[in-house]
Amino acid sequence: MTTWEAACSTVDSCLARGVSEFVICAGARNAALVEVLARAEAAGVARVWRHFEERSAGFFALGRTMATGEPCAVVTTSGTAVAELLPAVVEAYYQGRPLLALTADRPERFRGTGAPQAITQPGIFGEHAGTGEISAWLQRAPWHWNVELEEDFQPGEWTAPSGLQKPRIPPPNFSVAELAHWLRDDLYRGLVVMIGDLEPEDQEHVFHFCVDLGAPVAVEATSGLREALVELCLPDPDRMLRETPPGKVLRIGGVPSGRFWRDLENFPETEVWNITRTGFPGLARECTTIVSPVGRAIKGLGDVEKAGDALDYFRRTSRRAGEIEDLVEAYPESEPGLLRVLSAYASTGSALYLGNSMPIREWNLFAQCSKPVTDVRANRGVNGIDGQLSTWLGWTADLEDAWCLVGDLTALYDLAAPAWLGQIERKGRVLVVINNGGGQIFSRLPRLDSMSERAKELMLNPHEVRLDSWAAMWGMNYLRIANEDGFDELSPGETPLVVEVVPDAEESAFFWKAWDAMK
Repeated sequence: MTTWEAACSTVDSCLARGVSEFVICAGARNAALVEVLARAEAAGVARVWRHFEERSAGFFALGRTMATGEPCAVVTTSGTAVAELLPAVVEAYYQGRPLLALTADRPERFRGTGAPQAITQPGIFGEHAGTGEISAWLQRAPWHWNVELEEDFQPGEWTAPSGLQKPRIPPPNFSVAELAHWLRDDLYRGLVVMIGDLEPEDQEHVFHFCVDLGAPVAVEATSGLREALVELCLPDPDRMLRETPPGKVLRIGGVPSGRFWRDLENFPETEVWNITRTGFPGLARECTTIVSPVGRAIKGLGDVEKAGDALDYFRRTSRRAGEIEDLVEAYPESEPGLLRVLSAYASTGSALYLGNSMPIREWNLFAQCSKPVTDVRANRGVNGIDGQLSTWLGWTADLEDAWCLVGDLTALYDLAAPAWLGQIERKGRVLVVINNGGGQIFSRLPRLDSMSERAKELMLNPHEVRLDSWAAMWGMNYLRIANEDGFDELSPGETPLVVEVVPDAEESAFFWKAWDAMK
C-alpha cells in the first residue's frame, strides 16, 4: 500500500467510526494525512482545526469531546510530537473522553536507530489509551492509532465516503437493585450526597433525585446544580462533614474537589457508593461503584423514599452560610472577596470553565448562589493545571460569552493557547486570571509551616509577572482589577478580554486566618 493509499484508508476508517473532528499539528511525516483531511473538510464530512504545538492541540481536542460528546482526533507527526500528547491523553483517560491520538510514524525499521524523529511510538501512552486500528474502539476512553508512513507521497484521488452514520456503541451493563436497598436502609446513620461534574443530559435527572431524596448535598459547581440545589446544599461541606462524618455517602458524577472526599480514606466506617460513567471509584479504600451514564442509573432507581437529614446538618447551614457572608464582606479585597464580586459578572456568560486548584475550590465556597450557572466544566480527571486554557477554548469554540477562571501559574502553563482565537468564536470571551504571585494554594498546606524558607519559596514559585503584554501579543484586550470598584470597567465585547485580578495579599492572609479560626 502506498503512503497516499494508507492515508486515505486511515481517514476513511476514522470517518466510518464517527470521528468527524480533527486537530492537526502538521509535519513532514503526517503530510499525506493533512492532504486527505483538507479534502474531507472541503467535502463537508470533517471539521479540521490546526495548531503548531501538540500539547495545546491535545487539550483543545479534549475540549471538543466535552462540547460534542463525540470523538475528536489530534493528528501529529512523528517523534517527540507524539510524546507531547501524553498529558491530554492521561486527562482524557480519567475523564472517560473519546480522544483519538492519530500519530504518523516512521517505518518500524527506524526504531532504535537514532534516526531523526524516530522513537518507539506504539504503546507510548501505556494503560491510558487503547491501541490499534479503531474498529474495536468503544469510545469510552482515549485511543492511539499509530500509522507508519513513508515521508514522500504522490497525492492521488480521494472520494468522500457516503452514507456515514454514527456507530452504535453498546452502553455498559449495570444494576441498581442493591443501591436502591442501600438508600432505604440504616438512614439513622446519616446519608449525604456528593455531586461532582455531570454531563448536561444528566443534570435534570440528578436534580429531581436529590429533591425527592431530601438528603444534605455537597455539590460542585461543575455539576451545573450548585445554585439549583441551594436549599439542600451544605455551605461549607468539608468542615461540616469532618465535624460530623456521615455514615453513608452517595457520590454522583465526577470525583469531588473538596477535602472531605480525600478524608474519606480515613473514615472506613462511612459506607460509600459511586454512580459514575468513568468507573473510577476515586478512593483507594473499599467502596461500591456503578459504572453507567449517570442519568440512566438515576432513572433506573425509579422513585426514591425521603431520606431526610438524620444528623441535623440543615440546622447548622444558615449559621454557617451567614458566617461566610460576614467574612467575605469583611475582607472585600481578599481573593475570596474579589471572587464573590467576579462571580456575579461571570454568571451572565453562556459557559464557565474553572481551573485547578484554588479557583474551583473558591468558586464552590464563595461564588454567588442567586443566579444559576449551569454550563460549567473543569479538568478534574487528574486535577492537574496543564492545558487548561486550551481545553476551555476547545470546549467553547462555538460559543459566545464564554468565561474562564484560572490562577496565574495555570495561565503561564498554557501561554500558546490564544493561537486558537483566529479559528473560534471570539465575541464576549473573557479570561480571568487571579494573579496572587505564585502557587498560593500550597501556602494553605499545614505542612508548609514546618518547612524552611527556601523550601517554601521552591513550593510557591513566587513571581512578578503581569499579563498585559501577553494579552497584547495575541490581540486581546486587557483589564487589571485590584479592588471591587475595578469591576465597573469589566465589559466584554467583540475582542477577547483578559482580566487580571490582583487580590490584596494582606487581606487574603487575614481572610484565611479568620477562615481557619471558624468553628
